[in-house]
Formats: sequence, structure tokens, C-alpha cells
Amino acid sequence: MEASQELEKSATNYALEAVRLDKQGARGMAITMYQKAIETLLKLVQLYPDYSLNKVYIQRAIAYQERIKVLQGAVGPTEPRPEEAKGVEGAKVGEEKKASYEDLIVKEKPNVKWDEVIGLDTAKKAIKEAIIYPVQRPDLFPLGWPRGILLFGPPGCGKTLLAAAAATEIDAVFISVDAASIMSKWLGEAEQNVARLFESARKSALEDKKPAIIFIDELDSLMGKHSNEVGGEVRVRNQFLKEMDGIIDKGKNIHVYVIGATNKPWDLDWPFIRRFQKRILVPLPDHHARLMMFKHYTSNLLLAPDVDLHELARLSEGFSGSDIKDVCQAAHLKVIGEFFESGQAANKLAKPRPLRMSDFRQILEERKPSVSLDMLALYNRWFEAFKAL
Repeated sequence: MEASQELEKSATNYALEAVRLDKQGARGMAITMYQKAIETLLKLVQLYPDYSLNKVYIQRAIAYQERIKVLQGAVGPTEPRPEEAKGVEGAKVGEEKKASYEDLIVKEKPNVKWDEVIGLDTAKKAIKEAIIYPVQRPDLFPLGWPRGILLFGPPGCGKTLLAAAAATEIDAVFISVDAASIMSKWLGEAEQNVARLFESARKSALEDKKPAIIFIDELDSLMGKHSNEVGGEVRVRNQFLKEMDGIIDKGKNIHVYVIGATNKPWDLDWPFIRRFQKRILVPLPDHHARLMMFKHYTSNLLLAPDVDLHELARLSEGFSGSDIKDVCQAAHLKVIGEFFESGQAANKLAKPRPLRMSDFRQILEERKPSVSLDMLALYNRWFEAFKAL
């Protein structure tokens, strides 16, 4: 059972990291880690259906899914519960330490291919023109290329996925940092750490000859409009502006890119907006994209003949890509939960029943889209005012 123990260990590590990020307020990265923990736990259940701890795994996956919904704003906020992230051997969350530079950045190499980014053709085209083509043929760009790219739009629509796919395509060093953590955890030494962030990227591009992408999640936390700023916050923002100017305006043809992601572009100050030469709306998926997402997320699930993915795409209008993944995951967890509650899991030859259309309908009735029509109108108005594709 060495493989199961390895997966078990991975799930525990993802969950511990998710709780740590959650406690620091790094919502975007916490959601990513909770999602990885869920996926690893579900993989364990699928590969080892007779494993004695599977019921525990399912309960834990459901708990993490509920926490993701809280972080996405689907329900009222609650405090993260570190005890939920204990490993199967009772691993405990250590005492919270002061966040350091290493704690607040993620350099894990993404492995996201372009074909995993479903839909978003306009956004993908703009990113290819700004990042991928200049890396492949810099000699064709005598005027240089954009190095600041702003991705904005509703939560859960693929902004992080786009940045990760770009990094994979050009084999770039991918440095991911949560802007809220910079402002809340780095004050006091934040200026030096912002400078260190950019210096690391420049070193990669100039000395190691590897492109570098700095991905800043929740950009509005760093570059938003603040009426009561303390001196430290002002200095951090000014340092970031200085570093951005250093890679944009000095004419060096280095392959360092800053990709910022925000759900609230209207909160950004103009001095920051103009430093992002590409400003790209990442919208909700259309009908075709939703259909492709349902096909993708159910490809490894056992479906009953009555499941109509076209109908699911129609019923999920207004849902984000993250919402659709949650729907598929929730339907799967429902069936797995039934299987264990019925006691059939004790029979090593027994398998859960296929997912039926009624399972998906029930989940769709129980949850609403995470993005309102009013929010969509705000995104469209801001896009019309500031778009730069």
C-alpha cells in the first residue's frame, strides 16, 4: 500500500498548507491547496475502494469543499478549522510563525497545458501575443513587448489557470504571491521583499536564461485605492511601482512578466492600471465552454445513460468554471457518501452506482452561481472603459 500512503501524505501536506495560507488571509492560494487536497483524497478513494479509511477521506473532502465555498463568498464567513487538516495519523498544525519571504511565495512549477484552459479564446490569444511569441522569436519584436498583464473578471473563471499555462508553455520560473499577504504580513520588511521578488525574477531571466513570470493574486489588495494608508503601505506600493517601471520602461529585452489577477478591477488606482499594458477580461464560460467543462470534469466518473451534458450546460448558465467543477465534485461525493453509508464498501467487489441526471439536478438546485448579474455588469463596464487586448 505504499502508493496509498504516498497519496495520503500528499493530501495531508496540501491540507496543512491550505490551512496555513487560509489563516494568513491568502484566499486564492488557500483555495488552490484545498482543491488539491480534495482531488488527492478522491483519487485515494477511487484507487482503493476497500480501504478502511475511505469514509474519513470522504468526510474530510466534504469539509474542505465547504471551506472553499466560504472563501469564494458562497456562504457567510467562518474561521478556518485547523483540526480538519490533521493527517490520518493525527498530524497537527504547528504554531503560526511570523511569515517570511519564503513562506509567502509559491515557486511550485505549474503543469497546466493550453488544452486544459477551456474556452477563453480571446484571453489566450492576448497572452500568446504578449508572452509566448516574444519568448519564441524575440527578434520579431523591435519595439519590445508587454510585460505587465492584468487579468480581471469574476472569481473562478480561470485567471490563475491562464497564468500557469503560459508559464508551462515557455518553461518559465513561476513565482506566485498573494497580494493580501504582502500587505498584511510583509509590513516592516515589505519593501525589501518586493525588491527581492523582482530581483529573483531578473536573475532567472538574465543569468539563468529562463523566462520568469511573477503572478500576483488579489492585486487590488496591493494596488487598490486606500483612504487611510499608513506609511508602510505607501512605501510598499511605491516600491512595486518602481520595480514595475524597471522591467517595463528601461528597454531591456528581458523575459520577466508580471501577471496580476483581480476580481475587483474598479478598486485599482490609475498609476497601477497603466503599468499593465494588457488588460484582459476573463469572463464566465459560454454554453460551449460549459459543455466542454462538464465533459472534462466527468471524464473519469461513471455516468448513467440518462446524464445529458448538453442539458447540464444549459442549466448551469451563469456558473463559473469553478462552480461547474464544484457541481461535478459535489455530485460525485453524494454518490460516494451513499455508498459508504449503505455499508456496501465492506464488500471489496462492490462499486458505487453511476451518477444519474437527478444527482446533478439536485446539486444545481441546491447551489446558485457565485457571480451575480450586477457583478457582471460592473465587469463589462470596466472592460469597455479600460480594455487593452
